[in-house]
Amino acid sequence: MSTQAIDTREFRNALGQFPTGVTVITTLDAAGNKIGMTANSFTSVSLDPMLVLWSVAKTCKAFDAFAESKHFAIHVLNINQKHISAQFASNCDDRFKDIEHIEGHGGIPVLADYSAVFQCDTERLYDGGDHVILLGRVVAFDNKKLPPLVFHAGRYADLDQPVVAV
Repeated sequence: MSTQAIDTREFRNALGQFPTGVTVITTLDAAGNKIGMTANSFTSVSLDPMLVLWSVAKTCKAFDAFAESKHFAIHVLNINQKHISAQFASNCDDRFKDIEHIEGHGGIPVLADYSAVFQCDTERLYDGGDHVILLGRVVAFDNKKLPPLVFHAGRYADLDQPVVAV
Protein backbone atom coordinates (compact mmCIF):
# COMPACT_ATOMS: atom_id res chain seq x y z
CA MET A 1 0.00 0.00 0.00
CA SER A 2 1.42 3.33 -1.08
CA THR A 3 0.66 6.86 0.08
CA GLN A 4 1.94 8.35 -3.19
CA ALA A 5 -0.39 9.76 -5.82
CA ILE A 6 -3.88 8.45 -5.11
CA ASP A 7 -6.12 7.54 -8.02
CA THR A 8 -9.52 8.90 -6.95
CA ARG A 9 -11.37 6.32 -9.10
CA GLU A 10 -9.50 3.48 -7.40
CA PHE A 11 -10.16 5.11 -4.01
CA ARG A 12 -13.87 5.23 -4.84
CA ASN A 13 -13.78 1.57 -5.94
CA ALA A 14 -12.11 0.60 -2.66
CA LEU A 15 -14.78 2.49 -0.70
CA GLY A 16 -17.40 0.59 -2.72
CA GLN A 17 -16.28 -2.62 -1.03
CA PHE A 18 -18.15 -1.48 2.05
CA PRO A 19 -21.81 -2.44 1.57
CA THR A 20 -24.22 0.33 2.50
CA GLY A 21 -27.91 0.80 2.80
CA VAL A 22 -29.63 3.10 0.35
CA THR A 23 -31.49 6.14 1.65
CA VAL A 24 -33.57 8.98 0.30
CA ILE A 25 -33.11 12.24 2.16
CA THR A 26 -35.91 14.81 1.95
CA THR A 27 -36.38 18.41 3.04
CA LEU A 28 -37.94 21.70 1.96
CA ASP A 29 -36.01 24.53 0.34
CA ALA A 30 -36.34 28.17 1.46
CA ALA A 31 -39.34 28.63 -0.88
CA GLY A 32 -41.11 25.56 0.52
CA ASN A 33 -40.39 23.29 -2.48
CA LYS A 34 -39.95 19.57 -1.81
CA ILE A 35 -36.33 18.44 -2.22
CA GLY A 36 -35.10 14.87 -2.21
CA MET A 37 -32.01 12.89 -3.13
CA THR A 38 -30.58 9.39 -2.90
CA ALA A 39 -27.63 8.97 -0.54
CA ASN A 40 -25.67 6.15 1.04
CA SER A 41 -23.63 8.29 3.45
CA PHE A 42 -25.85 7.64 6.47
CA THR A 43 -24.83 6.38 9.89
CA SER A 44 -25.85 6.46 13.51
CA VAL A 45 -23.89 8.68 15.89
CA SER A 46 -25.47 8.57 19.35
CA LEU A 47 -28.34 6.93 21.22
CA ASP A 48 -28.54 9.61 23.93
CA PRO A 49 -29.26 12.03 22.47
CA MET A 50 -30.49 10.29 19.33
CA LEU A 51 -28.18 11.60 16.58
CA VAL A 52 -27.54 10.49 13.00
CA LEU A 53 -25.46 11.92 10.19
CA TRP A 54 -25.18 11.95 6.43
CA SER A 55 -23.16 13.99 3.96
CA VAL A 56 -23.98 15.96 0.82
CA ALA A 57 -21.57 17.02 -1.93
CA LYS A 58 -20.96 20.75 -2.14
CA THR A 59 -21.53 20.45 -5.90
CA CYS A 60 -24.98 18.85 -5.49
CA LYS A 61 -27.83 20.92 -6.97
CA ALA A 62 -29.75 20.47 -3.72
CA PHE A 63 -26.78 21.47 -1.55
CA ASP A 64 -28.12 24.89 -0.52
CA ALA A 65 -31.53 23.47 0.39
CA PHE A 66 -30.01 20.85 2.71
CA ALA A 67 -27.32 23.19 4.11
CA GLU A 68 -29.97 25.80 5.02
CA SER A 69 -32.69 23.40 6.14
CA LYS A 70 -33.81 23.19 9.75
CA HIS A 71 -35.35 19.72 9.26
CA PHE A 72 -34.80 16.65 7.09
CA ALA A 73 -35.93 13.04 6.87
CA ILE A 74 -33.77 10.01 6.15
CA HIS A 75 -35.65 7.09 4.58
CA VAL A 76 -33.89 3.72 4.61
CA LEU A 77 -35.23 2.13 1.44
CA ASN A 78 -36.50 -1.44 1.36
CA ILE A 79 -35.43 -4.14 -1.06
CA ASN A 80 -38.36 -3.39 -3.41
CA GLN A 81 -37.48 0.28 -3.88
CA LYS A 82 -34.73 0.32 -6.52
CA HIS A 83 -37.02 2.48 -8.67
CA ILE A 84 -37.34 5.03 -5.83
CA SER A 85 -33.57 5.11 -5.43
CA ALA A 86 -33.16 5.65 -9.17
CA GLN A 87 -35.83 8.35 -9.34
CA PHE A 88 -34.32 10.38 -6.48
CA ALA A 89 -30.84 9.98 -8.01
CA SER A 90 -32.02 11.18 -11.43
CA ASN A 91 -32.12 14.66 -12.92
CA CYS A 92 -35.90 14.56 -13.46
CA ASP A 93 -37.86 17.75 -12.82
CA ASP A 94 -40.09 16.27 -10.10
CA ARG A 95 -38.45 13.55 -8.05
CA PHE A 96 -41.65 13.19 -6.02
CA LYS A 97 -43.80 12.40 -9.08
CA ASP A 98 -45.96 9.34 -8.38
CA ILE A 99 -44.27 8.88 -4.98
CA GLU A 100 -46.78 8.71 -2.14
CA HIS A 101 -45.74 10.94 0.76
CA ILE A 102 -47.12 12.89 3.69
CA GLU A 103 -46.12 16.06 5.50
CA GLY A 104 -43.82 15.30 8.41
CA HIS A 105 -41.97 17.24 11.11
CA GLY A 106 -41.51 20.88 10.12
CA GLY A 107 -43.45 20.25 6.91
CA ILE A 108 -40.81 17.99 5.36
CA PRO A 109 -42.00 15.35 2.90
CA VAL A 110 -41.99 11.83 4.37
CA LEU A 111 -42.29 8.93 1.96
CA ALA A 112 -45.12 6.50 2.67
CA ASP A 113 -43.00 3.43 1.92
CA TYR A 114 -39.61 2.65 3.52
CA SER A 115 -37.84 0.14 5.72
CA ALA A 116 -37.17 2.80 8.38
CA VAL A 117 -37.46 6.59 8.54
CA PHE A 118 -35.81 9.16 10.79
CA GLN A 119 -37.24 12.69 11.00
CA CYS A 120 -34.57 15.10 12.22
CA ASP A 121 -33.83 18.62 13.27
CA THR A 122 -30.55 19.85 11.81
CA GLU A 123 -28.21 19.90 14.81
CA ARG A 124 -24.97 21.01 13.18
CA LEU A 125 -23.03 21.10 9.89
CA TYR A 126 -19.38 20.15 9.57
CA ASP A 127 -17.01 20.80 6.69
CA GLY A 128 -15.90 17.51 5.15
CA GLY A 129 -13.69 18.36 2.17
CA ASP A 130 -15.86 18.31 -0.95
CA HIS A 131 -18.90 17.41 1.22
CA VAL A 132 -20.70 18.86 4.20
CA ILE A 133 -21.64 16.50 7.03
CA LEU A 134 -25.13 17.10 8.43
CA LEU A 135 -25.71 16.00 11.99
CA GLY A 136 -29.36 15.44 12.77
CA ARG A 137 -31.20 15.13 16.08
CA VAL A 138 -33.88 12.48 15.62
CA VAL A 139 -37.27 13.77 16.74
CA ALA A 140 -39.37 10.90 15.34
CA PHE A 141 -38.71 7.54 13.70
CA ASP A 142 -40.50 4.46 12.45
CA ASN A 143 -39.28 0.96 11.66
CA LYS A 144 -41.32 -1.23 9.30
CA LYS A 145 -38.69 -3.98 9.64
CA LEU A 146 -38.57 -4.68 5.91
CA PRO A 147 -35.39 -6.04 4.28
CA PRO A 148 -33.19 -3.07 3.28
CA LEU A 149 -32.01 -2.09 -0.18
CA VAL A 150 -28.23 -2.63 -0.21
CA PHE A 151 -25.54 -1.17 -2.47
CA HIS A 152 -22.12 -2.81 -2.92
CA ALA A 153 -19.33 -2.49 -5.48
CA GLY A 154 -21.27 -0.09 -7.70
CA ARG A 155 -24.55 -2.03 -7.85
CA TYR A 156 -27.50 -3.14 -5.80
CA ALA A 157 -26.82 -6.28 -3.80
CA ASP A 158 -29.06 -8.99 -2.40
CA LEU A 159 -28.25 -9.95 1.18
CA ASP A 160 -29.20 -13.53 0.36
CA GLN A 161 -26.97 -13.65 -2.72
CA PRO A 162 -23.41 -12.40 -2.04
CA VAL A 163 -21.73 -10.46 -4.84
CA VAL A 164 -19.17 -12.69 -6.54
CA ALA A 165 -16.24 -11.15 -8.40
CA VAL A 166 -16.24 -11.93 -12.12
